[in-house]
Amino acid sequence: MIQLNSKLIVLDNSGAKIVKCIKMTKGSTVGTVGDIIVVAVQKAVPNKKIKAGDVTRALIVCLKKEIIRADGSSLRFSDNYAIILNKKNMPLGTHILGYVSEELRERKYMKVISIAEDTI
Repeated sequence: MIQLNSKLIVLDNSGAKIVKCIKMTKGSTVGTVGDIIVVAVQKAVPNKKIKAGDVTRALIVCLKKEIIRADGSSLRFSDNYAIILNKKNMPLGTHILGYVSEELRERKYMKVISIAEDTI
């Protein structure tokens, strides 16, 4: 679960490397896979679209907290991961450098699934 001040690793090639959650958009106190949050960029790669200190939106794609699926299986990742979104809620990067959770398909984020390496 993602709360305020949680740090997430960015999986796309937008230029941000580490972001910090500063606001939950749906009014809840915790975020899960498929939720959109407002983040502040903590670390960034030079000469890219995103700079350190920028405030933008992000989509949570993987969680360290265990996810229990409807068929009884569980899924856990090694860290919390997100991707940067633009104003139209589309991915800012053109490539996702890792696996994303299959729960994004239920939330209708097909563009994210199509540019990702694979889904789990």
